[in-house]
Amino acid sequence: MKFGLFGDIHANLEALEVVLGELAKEEVGMYICLGDVVGYGANPGECLDRTRELAAITVAGNHDFAIAGKLNIDFFNSYAKQAVLWTREQLRKDQIQWLRDLELVKKHEDVLTVVHGTLNFPEMFDYIQTSYDAHLSLELLETPVCFLGHSHVPVAFFQGPTVSFTMDYDIDIDLNSKTLVNIGSVGQPRDENPKAAYAVYDTDTQKVHIRRVDYDIDKAAKKIIDAGLPEILGERLKYGR
Repeated sequence: MKFGLFGDIHANLEALEVVLGELAKEEVGMYICLGDVVGYGANPGECLDRTRELAAITVAGNHDFAIAGKLNIDFFNSYAKQAVLWTREQLRKDQIQWLRDLELVKKHEDVLTVVHGTLNFPEMFDYIQTSYDAHLSLELLETPVCFLGHSHVPVAFFQGPTVSFTMDYDIDIDLNSKTLVNIGSVGQPRDENPKAAYAVYDTDTQKVHIRRVDYDIDKAAKKIIDAGLPEILGERLKYGR
């Protein structure tokens, strides 16, 4: 079976539509969203509805919970805070409720686990950026692989005598061990590559393939500016950071 994985959309409809078009070609059997459907971008409602239509397994991101009123935004930077307040005004009550009802961690059978940030304190929305960070979540992982987002940077960590990592886009999953895979961001890449990121996990071959794809960045950026959101949220899309 093939799983189509995407996350950190951040209300970037142009990027999401291209990614979903690519995943449709892969003939995936199930979609998985790693959170932060909304925030930053100009099309929160459309991105939320597209994700719901797919019946995707979806976990809560920090922006999702912030917009739903379940996370204090006092520690958000000023740009993110403006985007949260703007987004709340754009969404219908049922859309806000859908965000509010999202779970922090989801496990699909004994195959895979999904979380936005970490498994050790998912409600804190911490980042997994070091081997020690990865170790804390690997110790709690009950399936061979966990997919996550949040940092917007693709990377995989492997359990072993010491935790190792790779930034390769083709990752082998060892069913007798544990692996964390951050698939990067659809709508706000931060690895200095502006292309949208997504992934396919094939359980027949036990391989994860992270993909990058071009989309109309100028259109997405212009929408952000035209909506009255901070200009930097559009400009950063062009540089992937």
